[in-house]
Amino acid sequence: MDFEPWWLIAVPILFALGWIAGRVDVRQMLSETRNLPDSYFKGLNFLLNEEPDQAIDAFVEVAKLDPETTELHFALGSLFRRRGEVERAIRVHQSLLSRADLPVADREHAQHEIAQDFLKAGMLDRAEQAFETVQDTRFALPAVRALIRIYESEHDWPRAIDAVKRLRALVDEPVPQLVHYQCERAQLAMSAKPPDLQAASEALDAADHAARALRGQANGQACEARIAMSRASLAKLNQNAGRERMYLESVLTAAPEYAGLVAADILELYRAAGQQVQGLELLKNHYARYPSLDMFNVVFRELRLQQGYSPAWEFAREALRAHPSLLGLDRLLEAEMSSGDTPAAASGVTPGADLGLLRSLIHKHTQRLDRYSCRVCGFEARHFYWQCPGCNSWETYEPRRLEELKP
Repeated sequence: MDFEPWWLIAVPILFALGWIAGRVDVRQMLSETRNLPDSYFKGLNFLLNEEPDQAIDAFVEVAKLDPETTELHFALGSLFRRRGEVERAIRVHQSLLSRADLPVADREHAQHEIAQDFLKAGMLDRAEQAFETVQDTRFALPAVRALIRIYESEHDWPRAIDAVKRLRALVDEPVPQLVHYQCERAQLAMSAKPPDLQAASEALDAADHAARALRGQANGQACEARIAMSRASLAKLNQNAGRERMYLESVLTAAPEYAGLVAADILELYRAAGQQVQGLELLKNHYARYPSLDMFNVVFRELRLQQGYSPAWEFAREALRAHPSLLGLDRLLEAEMSSGDTPAAASGVTPGADLGLLRSLIHKHTQRLDRYSCRVCGFEARHFYWQCPGCNSWETYEPRRLEELKP
């Protein structure tokens, strides 16, 4: 490689230009640093010393002194909201929105932030209005999801359904709760005075359509069970016992884990048709494949009624031997006590007062087990819910009692 004499001139020039550029950057940085208020450095110092409250106060002072610090406003507002100081968060974001010179992107951001503030404060009307204003911005997706939560909490199912349609236009993903929205809409129509059976039928058809996207998924059984139970309720209003029984029986095959929720109704329909023996056999066979406490209770009581205590207690002994359960024992003792008779020696249980004492002792320990529980927030209830009253999550209740749930 040949040596070029002009390199002797070019190399020093390049070094000089680099040195000048570095000096300019340092001077610029020092100039900007000198322009920062002392409160900014105080805030940083408080953060380093793990004193967040004092740091927040210092940064608030910075925001007051320099209204151009929009990012600091956003950070403070979000921090206030997370800490539960919603009023302060609202004031921070309102101060941003009051600025006429605020860029469009920052104004949209501030509008979305204040909508979240209103939602956190429980001011649903104002939150709804604020989220509506950012529907055509880059915050459209979180805004629509927030609106769905608002309409859910207000039980405004038609608007929730419309919001889900808007969500589907933004992202192609199944929305399992849409099935429940349609079922809730059907339930409202059936409970109206007088019942709007046509509207209920249309809502359930829409629920069926929404459920098709969920077939084969983990939550598909829950949707199938709810639709079938809702259609059975509609058939009952139409005084069509045959279709009511057909829909309830479909739960046994389409959603067998939920059979305990409909077992008593199925048995009553068979009894009304004079076919209680066939109904009992159907439920016994289902229990053999999908044992549950609710199904056990229905089968034991019906066996006791139809065939007497010996077959009933034989079934109970075999069932409890295969699936030990204090709650199951409590259920059968309760049924035996309420029957007015006492089991004979063949039943293997001590008759008379000892049976009542045994049931009393067991019942004290099983009261806390005789509940359904939300797997998200742990809210317990004696009745089964499709939507948890505690955290408003859907399909978080297992159709089994606490004692049956695996730890």
